[in-house]
Amino acid sequence: MKLEDFDYALPPELIAQTPARERTASRLLHLDGESGELRDLQFPDVASLISPLDLVVLNDTRVIKARLHGRKTTGGKVEILVERVVAADEVWAQMKVSHPPRRGEAIVLADTLVATVVERDGGFFRLKFDNCDDVFALLEAHGAVPLPPYIDHTPDASDEARYQTVYAREPGAVAAPTAGLHFDDALLDRLRAQGTAIAYVTLHVGAGTFQPVRTDDLASHQMHGEWYSVPQETVDAIAAAKRRGGRVVAVGTTTLRALETAAASGIRAGAGESKLFIMPGYEFRVVERLVTNFHLPKSTLLMLVSAFAGSDNIRAAYRHAVEARYRFYSYGDAMLIEKRTPR
Repeated sequence: MKLEDFDYALPPELIAQTPARERTASRLLHLDGESGELRDLQFPDVASLISPLDLVVLNDTRVIKARLHGRKTTGGKVEILVERVVAADEVWAQMKVSHPPRRGEAIVLADTLVATVVERDGGFFRLKFDNCDDVFALLEAHGAVPLPPYIDHTPDASDEARYQTVYAREPGAVAAPTAGLHFDDALLDRLRAQGTAIAYVTLHVGAGTFQPVRTDDLASHQMHGEWYSVPQETVDAIAAAKRRGGRVVAVGTTTLRALETAAASGIRAGAGESKLFIMPGYEFRVVERLVTNFHLPKSTLLMLVSAFAGSDNIRAAYRHAVEARYRFYSYGDAMLIEKRTPR
């Protein structure tokens, strides 16, 4: 397969710059992967589409204020996007800077913080903060919400609330698991009230989620690693759902990747690095239904949903979404996709 197989034309005005008025006020496109049938719905309809026998799995990662601005000691401006916290005073980060700093060079951030480059690995820098014993607190105090590059406004207080799921609890992501942004507490309570079980995984979404695929030969593409954890309670909930004839509903591609990574040799609890690259031909082991947003052209996430529903179905669904003026990407509308049985 080639990269151009996953391209599509998107009018720029369909890229959502702000969230819907309320979390559940977005639209929902329901795609049946078997028949290819499409239905235009509203997001709260998802509750009636999910069976009391089903299990809904959510990614409880919490977005950190990962963007920092500062300067090198030579005066050059620096923008830092924290990729991963690795110690109480150390992070791996990407930098936007005219001349990359060398090992041992100091960077002054937020006028008073000092970070030193201790290592470099390609486009990533390992930084150590002076006099810091809690880097999460440091970022909360001095960082900014790391909105995606296609959102063109400066993050404000509303973004701090809306670029975060209502069930976020494990800090570490630098991008939101955006399918979960459509759920509010009332909708989750409605699912529980109808008997639908809810479980959690954690996958800390990295900045690599926005990195373009740079090779036309997809077989040679390497995924950026992201830390994940699947608890025993979730493994048990999956087994229970299967026994009662229910289906596993992953809310978001990050949830799906965590579950499928954990199921490489029979699903089991654990934590580690996920570098799972899902493209057409992949055999899904756990997830049978997927709630997801609309994804960028030529992205690994578009390849994932094409594997889940069939490339022809996804192409038709995206054409319909453009014609019907759905809102795209992180703050946009959603899909509920029923898995296509491999042929």
